[in-house]
Parts: sequence; C-alpha cells; structure tokens
Amino acid sequence: MTLAQNLETPRARIDFDQYPRVPLCHQPTAIEAMPRLSAHLGGPQLFIKRDDCTGLATGGNKTRKLEFLVGEALQQKADMLVTQGAVQSNHVRQTAAAAARMGLKCHVLLERRVPDRDASYEETGNVFLDKVFGATHEFRPSGLDMNAEAMAVAETLKSEGHRPFFIPGGGSNEIGALGYANCAQEIAEQCDRSGQRFDWLVMGTGSTGTQAGLVAGFQAIGYDLPVMGISVRQPRDRQMGAVHALTQKTLTKLNAGQISLNKIIVDDGYVGEGYGIPAPSTHEAIHLAAQKEGILLDPVYSAKGMAGLIGLIRQDFFKPQDNVLFLHTGGSVALFAYEAEILATQE
Repeated sequence: MTLAQNLETPRARIDFDQYPRVPLCHQPTAIEAMPRLSAHLGGPQLFIKRDDCTGLATGGNKTRKLEFLVGEALQQKADMLVTQGAVQSNHVRQTAAAAARMGLKCHVLLERRVPDRDASYEETGNVFLDKVFGATHEFRPSGLDMNAEAMAVAETLKSEGHRPFFIPGGGSNEIGALGYANCAQEIAEQCDRSGQRFDWLVMGTGSTGTQAGLVAGFQAIGYDLPVMGISVRQPRDRQMGAVHALTQKTLTKLNAGQISLNKIIVDDGYVGEGYGIPAPSTHEAIHLAAQKEGILLDPVYSAKGMAGLIGLIRQDFFKPQDNVLFLHTGGSVALFAYEAEILATQE
C-alpha cells in the first residue's frame, strides 16, 4: 500500500472502550528516527517505536496488555493478580506494579528457565523490583507448564479466601493482545498525522501477544504494514503457529474475520543457545543501540529483536529506500542481571 493510499483510503477504527480497561500506559508513545544507527549500518532508514516509555515500572510492552487484563480482573471483582514468568520477567515486574497501582495483591511464579546463572540473578534487576512493588513469589524449576502451575496456585489461593485473577505468561491471551491491536491503530494514526510511511515493522517475539495483537490490529483496521517477529525462544514453525493461533483469537474478539498462516512472519535466526542467553549478535545490538542512539535494550527480548533487524539489513532483506520501524518492548532493568558479560563484550 502506498503512502497516498494509506492517507486517502477510508479505514475502519476499533472502539476499544467497549472492553474493560484501566489507564496504566503513557500513550501514544513516540516514534523517533535512528539516523546514526541507520548510517552505521548503511541500510534502510530506521525508526523506533518507544514502547519502553509506557510509564509503568520503567515501561515496557506489557503495560498496554495490562490495561485490558487488569480491567477484566476488576470487572470480575478480583483482589489479587496471579501470573508467571522467567526469573527476570519484564511481564512479572509490570504486573506487580499494576497490582500495586490498583490496590490489588500480586503473587507470581518465577521459572528458573535460564541455566548457569549465579545467585545474584534471582535477586537483582526485575526480581528486586518485584519485591519493591510488594509482590510475593515462589520459584519453579525449568521445563514445567508454567501457566498450569500458576492456575493451580490460583485455585489454592481461592480456597484460602482470596479472589485471584490469573494472567498467563507475558499477558498473552486475546484480552492482553487487545493492547497491541490498540497500538497498531495508534501507529496508523501517527502515520496519518505525520505523513510518515513504513514498509516493515520489526520486533522481538516471545509469548506471542505483542505480535499477534499488532497483526490483528492492522488487519482489523485495513492498514498494510507487515510485522516481522524475531523469535527470542522458539523455532520458527512453532512460533508462527502460536502467533497465528492467538492472532485468530484476537480477531474473533475484535469481530474482524480470519487470517491465513502466511500473514505471520517469523525469523528464528537470532535465538542463540536459548531463551535468556545472549548470543554475540545480542551483545552487538546492545552496544550499537547504546553507543549510536543512547537507547538501552534488554538482553532477553529487545536486543535479540534488534539483532534480527541488524542481521536482515546485512542480508539485504530490505530495499535501500525502505523505512523500517523497530518496536522497542522495554526491559532495560534486566541489564543489571547480565552486567559482567555485557561489559566484557564491549569493545
């Protein structure tokens, strides 16, 4: 779709006020140019959507999801949020903060998903902030069905007289994904106002809710912007299937039709040794973003997404004249849990 078509074609608009929602997010978040990084890479013109600046608990993408998830929790008269994530989960940190802001208790399960970390990994960064926000927590070994574990804990808490509301890992269900359907509409409206055109949106994709929400939102409003998800954990086919399934559930919630699997785009070439384990390309992305643009990326999600963007540029995936938007999903608090290796890889 050309810029002229984007500006002139009447477009559907989603009324998000029809869904339970609480105000947690600074929005719209800015879209900024990255001229020094663009020049360094010699590729297309790069821009960044600053969803690291959503406001809640140092910001991040989960805040948009939590507006709808906590809205649903309050509608159900919950007095506690229960969720799960890896030890250095950005989602858990933002959920703990949202609970504090709305006067709810918060209990979280933390999976020891990342191997070979020292004891400080479970005390610093996001875990420290979880405690500051007043969340209680318990650990689980790697490899369990963490959503099932958290739901079982929620049932126990219910039997003890609490009114828990379960939020899946990453806030990634069709309720949480509404936050990124809303972001898709926000991006389209920002482009309409500014006259800016983007050819691609690139982002790190993990628990699927952010990518699914964006794809569903763009389809629902009739805006043509392909979303490239850089997987931070799963092989390509598995990630595509998971994103597609949640995209379809989100479109159903939006009453916005069907979507084919070929609309879901994933690159799994930057996972490295696994979730939460930075690859050399992850370290490079952290240092380049910091030293060229003054932007902090986290070693689990956003830096792997940026590593994918850098790799695709070097593979000539984009046209030289393309404008490429990178979605910054936040998470810089986790840098403190990786301090030694990040400094060791700095040139």
